[in-house]
Amino acid sequence: MAPARNEKETRAGSRTLPMFGWLRRILSLPGNPAGARGATGERLAAEFLRRERGFTVVVRNWRSSRDRRAELDLVCRDGEVLVFVEVKTRTAGALVPGYYAVNERKKRALRRACNAYLAQLAAAPRTFRLDVVEVALPAAPGAAGGTSEVRHFENIPLFPGPGRS
Repeated sequence: MAPARNEKETRAGSRTLPMFGWLRRILSLPGNPAGARGATGERLAAEFLRRERGFTVVVRNWRSSRDRRAELDLVCRDGEVLVFVEVKTRTAGALVPGYYAVNERKKRALRRACNAYLAQLAAAPRTFRLDVVEVALPAAPGAAGGTSEVRHFENIPLFPGPGRS
C-alpha cells in the first residue's frame, strides 16, 4: 500500500513515520520555546482547574503504550465524572483561538486517545467528557498587561451516546 500524502514510509518495526517526524521530536525537546510554552500552558491549566473548578488531576501527559501518538494533556476528575482535558496554549492575540484549534481531525485523535485510556482502566467510569482549556500567554514575559488568561470550555461534543457528549 502506498504511503499517505505527506508521509514517507520508514521501517521502524512495522510503523510508518510521518515525513516530518524528526521535526515533531525536536519541537518536544526540553528547552524548546514552543515545547516550554505548551508545558507552561498545561501547568497553568492544571492549577486553574484545581483552584477554580475543584478538579482533581489524575494524570498529566498520558500516552498510550500501544500507540505513542495517542496523547492526553490532562485527565481529571470533576466529582464522579472523568474529564479528558485538551490544553491549547496560545500567545495573547493569536489569530486562531485555542478552542477553534480543536477541529474534527484533532477530535478523531482525541477520541482514539480517550478510548485507549478507557480500555486500560479496571472499571470504566459511568460518565466522562471532553473539556478544552485555552491558555493565552503574554506576547513577551514581563510585558505590560503580561498576565496569562485561562478560559475553560466544558463538555465539548466528542463521544456518541446518552450521558456522553
